[in-house]
Amino acid sequence: MSSLIRWQPFDDLVSLRDVMDHLFEDSFVRPRWGWVAPMRAANLAIDMYETNDQVVVKAALPGIKPEEIEITITGNTLTISGESKEESQVNEKDYIRKEQRYGSFTRSVTLPNGLKADKADATFENGVLTLQVPKSEQVKPKTIKIKSK
Repeated sequence: MSSLIRWQPFDDLVSLRDVMDHLFEDSFVRPRWGWVAPMRAANLAIDMYETNDQVVVKAALPGIKPEEIEITITGNTLTISGESKEESQVNEKDYIRKEQRYGSFTRSVTLPNGLKADKADATFENGVLTLQVPKSEQVKPKTIKIKSK
């Protein structure tokens, strides 16, 4: 025995709208063509983790020189910004494909409370920026021993 399912025409309209939004976004907001577009925050991949003594932030910045990067910590906000410059110019008509990004970029993330921003240390190796921010003594984990009677 088969059951009858009632058709809801508005359900199809919502899905059509979602498809059109996706098409518009892929075509104009996030184009995938080979033209030059500035590096955006979404392109700046960041890994952040904490140990008992510090918070470590790693950012992938391939092709960028350390002197082109600026790191600031204001309150609990870490901002990594800089500019990637194109080293050579080729006429646009000569390109078959161009996917490297040039221009300024910035990325801000919120750090946990209780860090010593003035003691932060940054290193840059093989296109990876590593920032180590030590924790203050108040936020470091403490072990409490149990006394037996």
